Amino acid sequence: MYGRFRGCVLAAALALAACTHSDLRPDYSREPSTAIAPRQDAPLVVEAAQLSAAHGGDSGLRILANPIDALLARLALADRAKYSVDLQYYLFHSDATGKLLAQHLLAAADRGVRVRVLLDDLHQVGNDDVLRALDGHPHIEIRVFNPFHERTSSMWGMGKQFAGDFARLNRRMHNKTFIVDGTVAIVGGRNIGDEYFDAHGDVNFRDMDVMVIGPVIPEIARSFDVYWNSEPSIPIDAFEQKTDSPTELATVRKGLADNASNVRATQYGAGVLAEAGELKRSEAAGQWSWGSAEFIADDPGKVSPDVDTRDLHMAPRIKEWLDTAQHRILLVSPYFVPGKKGVAFLEARRRDGVEVAVLTNSLASTDADNVYAAYASYRPPLLTAGVEIYELKPDAVRTAKQKHLLGSSSSASSLHSKVMIVDSDHAFVGSMNLDPRSGNLNTECGVIVTSPAFAKALADIFAQATNPLVTYQVKLTAPGSDQVYWETSDNGKTVRFDDAPQTSAWRRMKAGMTRLLPIEGLL
Repeated sequence: MYGRFRGCVLAAALALAACTHSDLRPDYSREPSTAIAPRQDAPLVVEAAQLSAAHGGDSGLRILANPIDALLARLALADRAKYSVDLQYYLFHSDATGKLLAQHLLAAADRGVRVRVLLDDLHQVGNDDVLRALDGHPHIEIRVFNPFHERTSSMWGMGKQFAGDFARLNRRMHNKTFIVDGTVAIVGGRNIGDEYFDAHGDVNFRDMDVMVIGPVIPEIARSFDVYWNSEPSIPIDAFEQKTDSPTELATVRKGLADNASNVRATQYGAGVLAEAGELKRSEAAGQWSWGSAEFIADDPGKVSPDVDTRDLHMAPRIKEWLDTAQHRILLVSPYFVPGKKGVAFLEARRRDGVEVAVLTNSLASTDADNVYAAYASYRPPLLTAGVEIYELKPDAVRTAKQKHLLGSSSSASSLHSKVMIVDSDHAFVGSMNLDPRSGNLNTECGVIVTSPAFAKALADIFAQATNPLVTYQVKLTAPGSDQVYWETSDNGKTVRFDDAPQTSAWRRMKAGMTRLLPIEGLL
């Protein structure tokens, strides 16, 4: 996820900002719009009301740890939408699963459903032709957030824009929400792409979403509207057409249909169809947890360097919530760079007698070696304070019996979930990593839930995910030492590693060298 950003920053160091021009038309219009309120003739509204009837003012939450369940949930919601679908994502790949979801969204628009799509521009710039074609549908509107004004995906083109406007373009919209008919939403850590739905041939992300119904939904819808109507949100048709022969919607439609046929013919597609049958036969009511829920999100002004202030951030609300812990804090973050303040906070929690455990990526499983190197320097003081630290193995594979364990059933694994559990009845699932970028630069969102059943379900997943069969536990070589080792289990035997497991000396050296760079605040 960090690869394209790092490449653009490098190109920026070599680029000339004066060469940049803008494709943004000065006369473009941006019509405001708001969420469509739930209507009683929408099937999802009826079903949500039936599920909620016996639970008073509580919201319902269903964990989507299994990647195929997460894909199917989105496809099913798009298929059942009657009035509106609103999507907000950092990344929406044009790969097999991305195209599959796009086809279902297009089918919804064909039925008259209003579809609003808000995408961060870092991974969309240069894909304007396809976005314009979809935007040309009378029921689809696409906007890009905090855009690159020159519409090119080349490293040179993006790099020179970074050079000239780094303070703004360095800040991205990292939110992930999917809202249907103003009554059902999916929030969490997943973007849209093969690696998030266990469909990638090389590395798949172990991720987490939650499907939500009930009183918290209007909060999620209002947040989407705030972003949609904000200054950094620009209609895709506000930019000059770059080609003389624009891509037609019919061409896009055919490409999406061909992709769907190809997916159905694969082993992955057969597995998705089988999983869909299992879901239809299952008892949906038994998969929901109930409790009070609060949706929190950064203000979109956070991406504007001249506007951003701490009162626009959700991080202080997270800290305030973690301060309420009496017994236990469990943290899951793929990019974990607590900084001196974060270390001091967790040390204070340990002195209060609160158990603290962290699950993050190992060097072998991460996609951001520089983030891992920054995190590594904070391990000794955390371990000295009694914080337990676990790192995911890259070959941690989910078995058939672990259907609801976050993870991949094939290929290599990389952690991407963002989960926090406080005591036995509070939990957070969202898009926010525990690193400086999420705290200070990117916009984030998530849901804080008070529910013993929900917290227990997540704690059970945490226990499975930190089992020595799938993780390494990091330990100090001696009390007061700044040296660590990794302990795990292999064939029933305890195994110790004195260097980051499953990595070469060259990779460890490269990662270590990044500590010399003053870039921690950008990670």
